[in-house]
Amino acid sequence: MHRFLSLLLCSALCLAAPQIFPDGNPLARSGTLDGVPLRQIPAKPAVAEVVAAAIVPDGWTVTCDSSQAGNDCSNAIDGSTDTFWLTDSTASLPQSIVIDMQTSRTVGRITIEPRQDGTPNGNIGQHQVFLSQDGTNWGNPVAVGTYLDDNRLKTTIFTPGNARYVRITSLSEAGNRAAAMSISEVNVYDATDLPPPPATAGSWFLTVDMPLVPVSAAIEWASGRLLVWSSFAWNAFGGNGQGLQTVTAIYDPITQLVSQRTITNTNHDMFCEGLSMDADGRIVAAGGNSDRGTSIYDSTSDSWSDGGDLKKPRGYQSQATLSDGRIFTIGASWSGGSSTDNPKDGEVYDTATNEWTALPGCPVDPMLTSDPEDVSLGYIYRGDNHGWLFGWKNGSVFQAGPAVAMNWYGTSGTGSQSAAGNRAADADSMCGNAVMYDAVAGKILTLGGSPNYVSEYNLLLLSWSIDQSCIHIDGTTAFATSVEIQLTSSDSYSTANAHIITLSDPDTVPEVTAINPMGFPRAFHNSLVLPDGKVFITGGQYYAVGFTDQTPQLIPEMWDPATQAFTQMAPISIPRNYHSTGLLMPDATVYNGGGGLCGDGCDTNHPDAQIYSPPYLFNGDGSLADRPAIDSVSAGEVAVGGRLSVTTSGPAVTSFSLIRLGSTTHTVNTDQRRIALTPESGGDGSFTVTVPADPGVALVGYWYLFALTDGGVPSVAKYVKVVA
Repeated sequence: MHRFLSLLLCSALCLAAPQIFPDGNPLARSGTLDGVPLRQIPAKPAVAEVVAAAIVPDGWTVTCDSSQAGNDCSNAIDGSTDTFWLTDSTASLPQSIVIDMQTSRTVGRITIEPRQDGTPNGNIGQHQVFLSQDGTNWGNPVAVGTYLDDNRLKTTIFTPGNARYVRITSLSEAGNRAAAMSISEVNVYDATDLPPPPATAGSWFLTVDMPLVPVSAAIEWASGRLLVWSSFAWNAFGGNGQGLQTVTAIYDPITQLVSQRTITNTNHDMFCEGLSMDADGRIVAAGGNSDRGTSIYDSTSDSWSDGGDLKKPRGYQSQATLSDGRIFTIGASWSGGSSTDNPKDGEVYDTATNEWTALPGCPVDPMLTSDPEDVSLGYIYRGDNHGWLFGWKNGSVFQAGPAVAMNWYGTSGTGSQSAAGNRAADADSMCGNAVMYDAVAGKILTLGGSPNYVSEYNLLLLSWSIDQSCIHIDGTTAFATSVEIQLTSSDSYSTANAHIITLSDPDTVPEVTAINPMGFPRAFHNSLVLPDGKVFITGGQYYAVGFTDQTPQLIPEMWDPATQAFTQMAPISIPRNYHSTGLLMPDATVYNGGGGLCGDGCDTNHPDAQIYSPPYLFNGDGSLADRPAIDSVSAGEVAVGGRLSVTTSGPAVTSFSLIRLGSTTHTVNTDQRRIALTPESGGDGSFTVTVPADPGVALVGYWYLFALTDGGVPSVAKYVKVVA
């Protein structure tokens, strides 16, 4: 399409917007990173520029648990990176430093400069950050996690709070060299707005710093821990075959500790993989940067193993667990060649034999989006990415998007395909979301997305930005009162569109209903079905351009299936755009993390996450709600159609729900779905619930079992394995 921009500008001196240029090579300015022009990716600012925005520490004091002679505690706020604070050599961890700002302020970020003398001893690893008004009552940490073992500036962003005192506690030394803690400079930053009341908007109560950008995530059923990974490097993917390894981390919500590990034994860079959880709760990652490999994580042994090779090389595909426990995948021309030359038709994985089998009767062509990048390239690259796949009855798979054309795929024999109509008047919705919020009724909610994966410009307008006095075009600053620009582009503005798809039998055209849209258009967002049946939508971007934090949607929304209304929730502090992830945690909170993975030079890597408590966890006055508890379940394993006896305590329970454990990457989570259970009461907090009899509804594998009060307050989940 053609667009005309006519911009009225003031004649004033202004600075060009910083952009990323790999290795300082000016020829790189016309290059791209995963289709995004390099000039659109903001460069990381200099440390001095970041620190300049901090609160000036006039009159501040610091106290430390210990100090080494010559490396006093006061060095941490003296404004010089030539000095540093170091704990006493006889001290043991944990060690803490407390900053007294002398007056209460609203703060939302700290930065820590490690020592810059070339010696890493004392680099902070596992850590906690606390706020206090009086220096005595610290409450719960506002941030926890693990920093990388290097001398780069560390940034921790958290939900704004009022505090006079800030405490940083080191629980481990990053390199496990010694029981030491060291800081060259620590800075604190003002925040503007306090969060809204949690009773109506929920609360982002904890930041988790991670030693990587969490591009993929899954729940370990055996421990309740969160497993995340990036690529061969913590902050970059680089391209196919850059490294036959994957950098991973695990967050334990009980201990609030983050551990890290690099996986090499499977010779697989799992970035941009297909991802799902099999019938035994194993996490199956297939393709990606290493486009044929399959790696399997076993939660019971905390180990990865080689799961064999795909029949066709793939990257950016989705995959879904079937009613018989096998796993289906299709598409994915981002790596392993294009579907134009070698159609990325379906294949199915037998988890008993660890073998993939081609399904030539499941063609990829009917599910393609009409992405203009594919047209300009002359081959399929984007159009077969990130299918919205749902395992359904009799081994079938329903493809709900992102293409407007929907399809059924059968997995018997050599496979089959039948058209399922269009998603009403919606457009292609790449990097949107689809959530099965009511599996018994076959209800799927679709949310947002954009018509194209990235925006294309046929002129040299690779980046532009506007402020009150100037325009920055192609890295050049214009000093004119007006400028008219003609360009040919394929825009990637996201939509706020929402639809309900109702499935019945396989190969039957489903009912599609357009509903009132979200309050904000989004792509690259994450949507999670909650124990009470509502759907929480978080993050995303209005103008969908990877590796940027521009036009972020920081205000989440909650969708209520009873009213079909979207309600705004508490804002998140960190943009969660391209390469962000989100999952429901076993305590009914929500994890939302990541974004970026664009290398050392860019400013949009987010090696962190925030944890959200929905409103159902609070009383009307903002205090924590009294939650019911599941004391026992008659069996940890139940067949479809089977019954479970459950005993509870605490507030009266009126309902139960099952939610299948999730795994996610690139906005796709094919594992999650919810089943509402109507209990039969046996008195004294005891109940019997019945699992649906169809394995296409109650997919085999591990599920959360939640008990809920009449007001929708959920218990902490118990794990139940559903078998055929």
